[in-house]
Amino acid sequence: MGCGWLGFPLALALLEEGYIMRGTSTTDSKIDLLTSKGIQAFKVALRSDKIEGPLFEFLHELDVLVINIPPGMRKNPSESYFEKMKLLYKGIKDKSVGKIVFVSSTSVYGNAEGEISEEDRAQPVTDSARQLLKSEKLFLEDDQLHTTVVRFGGLIGPDRHPVTMLSGKTGIKNGAEAVNLIHLDDCIHLIRRIIQNDWWNEIFNGVYPDHPSKAEYYVQEALSRGLEIPHYSSSNKTGSGKIIISRNFLIKKEEFHTSIRS
Repeated sequence: MGCGWLGFPLALALLEEGYIMRGTSTTDSKIDLLTSKGIQAFKVALRSDKIEGPLFEFLHELDVLVINIPPGMRKNPSESYFEKMKLLYKGIKDKSVGKIVFVSSTSVYGNAEGEISEEDRAQPVTDSARQLLKSEKLFLEDDQLHTTVVRFGGLIGPDRHPVTMLSGKTGIKNGAEAVNLIHLDDCIHLIRRIIQNDWWNEIFNGVYPDHPSKAEYYVQEALSRGLEIPHYSSSNKTGSGKIIISRNFLIKKEEFHTSIRS
């Protein structure tokens, strides 16, 4: 559910492995694209007060549902993400979908310091992160569902990298803090392994295990891309912030494959 930057290539990867795939989008052009790739496409839009489109038809007899709907509260601050998830949750219960991968974010850890693993308490500080955490709990705390939550760090990949927005900026703070990033290919790899191995009723942090400082990393990335380097404030040279550890994934003797380095 949600065939955007992550959901669409994830669907294509699973399709290649022989899964029968359904996907949702809110636009006609994307519906046509999904259909052309062999994905059963449904035009479904979640609102705070209703769900538009054939949700029940989409959910009918699904084995696994990947919920990949970002909060998007900057674009639509008046809409409640949690209310959308409650409506989706009701639809899932009505159609008896039992296995769910819920895509979340490491933003639920808030301003925590030091190494943070899945065992650590989430302490969200933004409204978006608080609603994400409430939505996670909605699914995790239902014993009749088998829900696994994936908390991704900063997403990078084709046509998406924070350095493009940082290029040329001056006086940037927090240069000593560590980066917590993951490449699109590893996002797909992690979700595929969850489904293949039936890793249900768990939480996974999805973050590459290399954590250079922001200043070191983004300056190097700018240079490698031929961009103007970002300039970090020299007044903030201490403190690594939080370092997100994907302990649950590594315990299972799994590895991330695509480096965050160019």
